[in-house]
Amino acid sequence: MIKNVSGYIHSVETAGTLDGPGVRRVLFLQGCPLACLYCHNPDGRPFRCGTKTDSYSELREIAKNQKYLSRAGGGVTLSGGEPLNQPEFVKSIFQGCKELGLHTALDTSGFTGHMADDELLSLTDLVLLDIKHINPEGYKGLTGVSLQPTLDFAKRLAEKNIPVWLRHVLVPGYTDSLEDLAELADFIRDMKNIQRVEILPLHKLGEWKWKKMGLDYKLSEIEEPSEELVAVACETLAKSGHHVYNG
Repeated sequence: MIKNVSGYIHSVETAGTLDGPGVRRVLFLQGCPLACLYCHNPDGRPFRCGTKTDSYSELREIAKNQKYLSRAGGGVTLSGGEPLNQPEFVKSIFQGCKELGLHTALDTSGFTGHMADDELLSLTDLVLLDIKHINPEGYKGLTGVSLQPTLDFAKRLAEKNIPVWLRHVLVPGYTDSLEDLAELADFIRDMKNIQRVEILPLHKLGEWKWKKMGLDYKLSEIEEPSEELVAVACETLAKSGHHVYNG
């Protein structure tokens, strides 16, 4: 029997097409231990706020659209914030999704990958893993936390052969170094579980939230990457042997 678990949600997208295959119901969970300079939902960082809910309530909403999501080749994605800061909530929802026959995807930075036990991972059909920087100092400066937990989680997923879509946000002056991109390509080269690599060009659609919250948005003067820069980044990561997409 599925245990009903309380959780906190920032927002819900009912027909998402960017966070996994097909059309998906995407739950953005509240709370994140990272402080990414380009975060587009800084209001999603604080813990134990947002909308309090429980897994049964969310599963009832998911079940209403089960047939549509299945026919659209989609499923359910738990994103954030950082969903693995609420692992029991994630596990309960994924258990319900599997009973409904729905595909499950976990969108995570991997920093709290140690919170995902083997049972949770066994319920996960796909991990959207965001490796934000391959250089430890660069990662720390960009996110405020250590890189190693994410690399450890990536290796664990590879050992378990859990499908991964690897994501990398391209920020001019921060994550666009060809040397760093080549190092990232080397890191993932032998990971056979990676189905695709996505380059996500920086966008600043959430900058207004920073200003509204009285926060200093340090990327105000940074321009979004050019098509040429994105193409070079894709070409560099393609040397890993994986298919690379401009997300």
